[in-house]
Amino acid sequence: MSIGFQIRPVGYAPALRGLSRPSVRVRCLSIIEELKRRVAGVDEPGGDYGLDIADLMRGRAGEGHALQARLLNPQLPRMLHAIGFDRTYVRGEGAYLYDQAGADYLDFLAGFGVFGVGRNHPVVRSALRQTLDAQLADMIQFDSPLLAGLLAERLLAYTPHLDRVYFSNSGTEAVEAALKFARFATGRSRILYFDHAFHGLTVGSLSANGAEEFRKGFGSLLPDTKLPFGDLAALERELARGDVAALLMEPIQGKGVFVPPPGFMAYAQAALHKAGALLICDEVQTGLGRTGRFFAYEHEDVQPDIVTVAKALSGGFVPVGATLAKGWIFEKVYSSMDRVLVHDSTFGSNALAMAAGLATLEVMEHEQLTARAARIGELLTQQLQLLAEKYELLMEIRGRGLIIGLEFGRPSSLKLRAGWNTLQAARHGLFAQMVVVPLFQRHRILTQVAGDHMDVIKLLPPLMIGEPEVERFVESFDAVMADAHRGTGLMWDFGRTLVKQALTRS
Repeated sequence: MSIGFQIRPVGYAPALRGLSRPSVRVRCLSIIEELKRRVAGVDEPGGDYGLDIADLMRGRAGEGHALQARLLNPQLPRMLHAIGFDRTYVRGEGAYLYDQAGADYLDFLAGFGVFGVGRNHPVVRSALRQTLDAQLADMIQFDSPLLAGLLAERLLAYTPHLDRVYFSNSGTEAVEAALKFARFATGRSRILYFDHAFHGLTVGSLSANGAEEFRKGFGSLLPDTKLPFGDLAALERELARGDVAALLMEPIQGKGVFVPPPGFMAYAQAALHKAGALLICDEVQTGLGRTGRFFAYEHEDVQPDIVTVAKALSGGFVPVGATLAKGWIFEKVYSSMDRVLVHDSTFGSNALAMAAGLATLEVMEHEQLTARAARIGELLTQQLQLLAEKYELLMEIRGRGLIIGLEFGRPSSLKLRAGWNTLQAARHGLFAQMVVVPLFQRHRILTQVAGDHMDVIKLLPPLMIGEPEVERFVESFDAVMADAHRGTGLMWDFGRTLVKQALTRS
């Protein structure tokens, strides 16, 4: 008996080899889901017309970089080409990307933290299909959508000291809401933030951005004040002026992967509350299990007044942001029926975003991804510490769970110092780029430099990676560092190319 389809030779069995158990599970579920969909015929378009996305993409395959250059950000394809990152990916699954030739790339970038549960998780995909098939009456604006209430309920269970949630569409929107809520609730205008901080790129969030390269040229911003990271005395001096609404901080900074000094957050919160100001924790990247705790602030003895969430809450599909806060803050902002829409978003609380968030939390709990991030993060850090003892250019390994920073520094040997000094004279941070590029080009591992003018690489893999992914990364990084410590060869040739590009730009 024919059931109307043939199993294509997509290489299911070979695709399972060498994967960790969570990766195998995700792959098997994806295969089962695909077979079910073919049996059900759900991919068949209905009516007299339709849009065949697969056919459209096949017909325009390979045009992505050209279209980007012509119609979108013209510098993005130039940058990708300059560092050899201009690949065309056709599929993503778990912790891997696949190009047109079928080669796999281990993703230790995870879309800047979006893919906490891995790419294309079948449970999240199923939840989104169910939501679409339900044909819900969505975004009515004058209603109380059930899925939003259910997701708020699930999120607040992780933060029992917070009471209410505002849903938006991104991390920067979640931060914007936090800034507005803090200013209105306290009746004060000034926000404190730290050097190297990153909280988004819209105007309010940009005002609390600690990196000048993002702020330059965008005119006057909000009257906020930058502090040295972890400087309690500087915080107390600013609080003494009496006009501070809140301190906005990442429990671990994404730019540079800087961890605050032990006890700093607790001291800071006590000082803030004594001065009538609030503590806002930006958990957009560190939240949802990334550090081995559901929220990174849980590593410290603090209970923030406001917490922002995004990225991984999307399940890797539908943009979503959430601002969690104490009840009295919401009650001040939304103090009467006249103020019911004083802060709102047209697409906030939409059904697909809420379903993605609920499915993501379901996956995290069922697969115990927070505990997994703690365990695998510890394993990865331990193995990297051994390499730090082996290679003089690798100065420090820091972070928590599966947000890890690898910082490089000036070598002691004369053989390496000359090359290092040349790179630093041209542009601080070029050595880190020298490491990122061969990791990608030779070993097919995607990573990122942790910030401009920093010799730090940030590792931000999906939380579902296992021992095979750790082994692949450590072996590849070891090979790249061994090459770097020879002081000659292709890696240093590429470094000289970077120096020339930096001098040309300057």
